[in-house]
Parts: sequence; structure tokens; C-alpha cells
Amino acid sequence: MLNTELRRKAAWLIAVRAVISTTLLGSATFVQVTTPGAPSGNVFFFLVGLTYALTIVYAASLRYVDRHPWLVELQLGADALIVSAFIDVTGGVASYFSLLYVLPIVAGSALQLRRGGLLVATLSSLLYLGVVLLQYAGADEAAAARLPSSSVAQYTVVVHTGTFFVIAVLSGSLAAELQSTGARLRQASSDIADLQALNQHVINSLPSGLVTTDAAHRVLTFNRAAEAITGLEWTAAAGRPVGEVLQLPREVFESLEGELAGRPARRCEITYRTHDGRGDIALGLTAAYLVTPGGRAGLLFTFQDVTTIKKLERDAAMRQRLAAVGEMAAAIAHEIRNPLASMSGSIQILRQELPLTAEQEQLMDIVLRESERLNATIRSFLAYARPQRFAIARVDVRRALNDTALLLRNSAETTDRHVIEVDVPPHELWYDADEHQIRQIIWNLATNGIRAMAAGGRLRLAAAADSETGGVVLEVADEGIGMSPEEVAGLFQPFHGRFAKGSGLGLAIVHRIVTDYKGEIQVSSAPGAGTTVAVRLPAERPVAAA
Repeated sequence: MLNTELRRKAAWLIAVRAVISTTLLGSATFVQVTTPGAPSGNVFFFLVGLTYALTIVYAASLRYVDRHPWLVELQLGADALIVSAFIDVTGGVASYFSLLYVLPIVAGSALQLRRGGLLVATLSSLLYLGVVLLQYAGADEAAAARLPSSSVAQYTVVVHTGTFFVIAVLSGSLAAELQSTGARLRQASSDIADLQALNQHVINSLPSGLVTTDAAHRVLTFNRAAEAITGLEWTAAAGRPVGEVLQLPREVFESLEGELAGRPARRCEITYRTHDGRGDIALGLTAAYLVTPGGRAGLLFTFQDVTTIKKLERDAAMRQRLAAVGEMAAAIAHEIRNPLASMSGSIQILRQELPLTAEQEQLMDIVLRESERLNATIRSFLAYARPQRFAIARVDVRRALNDTALLLRNSAETTDRHVIEVDVPPHELWYDADEHQIRQIIWNLATNGIRAMAAGGRLRLAAAADSETGGVVLEVADEGIGMSPEEVAGLFQPFHGRFAKGSGLGLAIVHRIVTDYKGEIQVSSAPGAGTTVAVRLPAERPVAAA
């Protein structure tokens, strides 16, 4: 670092030397042209040309300065010699160019601080003294008469040499202070850069999206989490109105500003359509003023994708409702099934013993059929609400799908317009579970798919190993009427059936079984575009064998 700095300063010295040489050359030329009878400037021009030549040599040797710092000292010594030659040819002790010694002295201080300045000042003093001594020693009587007296010459030498050393000390001190200030400034700049980098790392490491704005509500900061949540890059968000970037409805944005007047922060939830094709997500957003020492500089928004949390809240609310329903199951079984069995048995006896007309027999058949349907609904309800006992065994999931497909093809609900496909691996697909429950999951989802395709269509049953959990993935896809997002949200609610047939508990039972296995259900559907239901069952099941 020090040698690199030395090379940079040496380059500046070379440039300054070239500028001064050019100035002197121009001045000498001007004097020769505008002053008739001026003394010949051949020697003067020679010295300027020599300076140019040395400047070229110095520039060529600049790359060696890092390894050989003495090259800089050699340049300074050569400068002092050339200045002495200038002074000698321009009048010696009476020369007006004696102050040129200041230039190499200041250059020495700039390059090597006080030490360099003092060395060049010493060399300059000796050279100046030598020039004066030689001038007086070699002068004849006529020339000596034109020279200042010896006392004046001595005074001039003392003043000049003293000035050289004073300038060396002052310029050296100034250079040292400047170097120290520069080092502190570089350290401060480095510290500021490190602090800025740390702040940026902290901002980008936040798991929540962070957006700041200026006073005009234009986006200034958009961290990495904000990019991931919104699917919008920083370059596309910078400078745009924050309401547009965060898709804040006008009334919501205005209410946020109004409520912030008397509160430190304001929270709301909005629906956000992502820019990377993920669709709509729920954003939990908190707004606050961005406060600086100068006052409020804008707004600060933090936000999270709370879609999963909202789903968990809905699931928790549904489980709470189902727990309450489960407590009613025993009472329903006692209060309804027993009287229902008595009524059904009594009707059957009366039907056999009493002489009935055709219409009366039809009415009794309706009573018996509806009693059986009500009893089936109660059985499904109890199967859903009561704790189940599991018979865990190693199940080949492929067989469950193939058997279900065979039953569906021979079901009364299936017509010639329905096509049922099975997509399973060629080898066994083992999973530790209750086989009855696996079949129930597939059957309930598949019958729902068939009912969604009243006019016919393709039903696909698939199973595959789940590389993420080590378990299995069951998938049922139909080409039926599809569902809206609101219908998907309430799909697994009890008694939420969408078709005339069924009790409305089939999918609720699927949800309970999958929940018992700590699995998850993913539904992809749109009106008129069919429905795909994927059930992920992890390898480590939480249920225990009976």
C-alpha cells in the first residue's frame, strides 16, 4: 500500500515537472521574441530540454519505483542540480530563479515527509552555496565589480538556506499531517462502508419484507425478503409509489396514513397478487413513520406472507368445531340410532302382518329406505367423529388404487363416458398404514371426482414415492366442473357436500385420516377446469397400531 502510494505521488511529481518545464520554456521563448538584444538562451533551452528528457526517463522507470524507492530520491537530487544550473546561467546570487529550489524541497516533503524535505533542503543549500562560491571565485575584476558585495552575498545565502530549511520543516509537517488525515479519512470511509454493508446485510437477512419510502411515498428500500414474497425485483420497485408496489387499495392506504397520526404503527391484512405466477397470497402488513433526526422522512412497511398461517388458523377453527361435534356423537348415537332401529323394525313387522294396498306398501318402502339412509349418515358421522383404532400393516399402495379403480368401473355412478386411469410405479410401493383407511381416502376422493363429471370425463388415480418425506403421494385428478377458491376453502368441512348423493362427510373423513397421519392435502382447482387433489403422507406416522 505504501509503495503504491509512493508511485502515485511520483507520477504527480513527473506531471508537475513537465508543467513547470513547459512554463519556463514558454517564458524564455517569449523573452527571446519580444526583447531585442536579450542574451542568448541556448543554455536555458538546453536545460529545459534536459528536464523534458529526464521526465521521459522518470515516466519510463515509474513502474520500478515500488521495488526501488531510491529512484525517487535520485529524481529529487537531479531536480536540485538542474535548478542550480538554471540559477548559475541566470545570474547566480542575483538570479530570480533561486526560489525554484522550493519545488524539489516541497516535492521531497510530499514524497518522504519531513525527512525527504530536509534532505533536499540540505542538498539545495550546498548546491546554492557552491554556485555562489564558484561565481565569486571565477569572476574577473570587471565581473566582480558587477556582483553584489560579499556581505550582501553572505546575507543572501543565509536567507536562502534558512528559507529552504524552514520550508522543508513546514512542508514536511504539513505532508505528515495530511497523510495522517488521509489515513484517518480512509479508515473512517472504510468504517462507514463496513457499517453500510452490515446494515444492508441486516436488512437483507430479515425474514420479513421491508419497504421504506421518501416523503412523497416513493420506494427507497426493498429488501431481499420483500423480493421473495412479492416476486418483484428491487430494480422494478425502486422509485415507484408504495401503494402501487404493495397493491394497497386507496382507501386502505388513506386509512393507514390517518390512523398513524396518533399511533406508532398500524397493522392490516391485504390480498396480494404475486408477480412470479404464484397467485394471490395473504399479506400481514405493518405501517409506521420513518423517523430521522430531522423528523418524519417517509413511511416504513414490514410485511409477511401469512397465507399458511391463515390456513392453519382455519384448520384450527375447524378442529375446534369438530371436537365439539365429536362430543355430541355419543348422544346422537343414543338418541337417534336406537329409536330409529325400533321404528325400522316396527315398520317391517307391520308390513309383513298387515294387509296393505299398493300405495301403502310403497309408503312403507319409502320409510324403510329413508331410515336406512339416515342410519348410514349416522354411521358415517360416527366414523368421522369418534377416535379410530388403527390396524397398522405394510400396505402396497398400488393394490389399493387398482382395487378402487376396479370397483369404480363397476359402480352404478360410472357410465360409458367415464374413463378411469391408474398411474402407479412398476414396482411395489410400500407404506405402513391401515389399509382400510388408505382405501377410504382413495375411494372418497375418487367418488367425488366421478360425481363432478356427470357428463363423463377422465379420472386419474396416481401414487408415487415422496422424495421429500420418504412417504407416499396419492393423487386424484378429474376433468369435472371444478371449484372456486371459496369452495376449495370449505371443501373439507363436515356436511359441506356439493352433490345430491352422499352424506357430505366423505371429504371430512379424508381430512381427519390425513391429519391423523400428520400428512397434508393440496387442492388445485378452477371453475370448469377440473380438480386435482394431492395427499402427502409422511413416512413417520404419528398413529399407533391398535
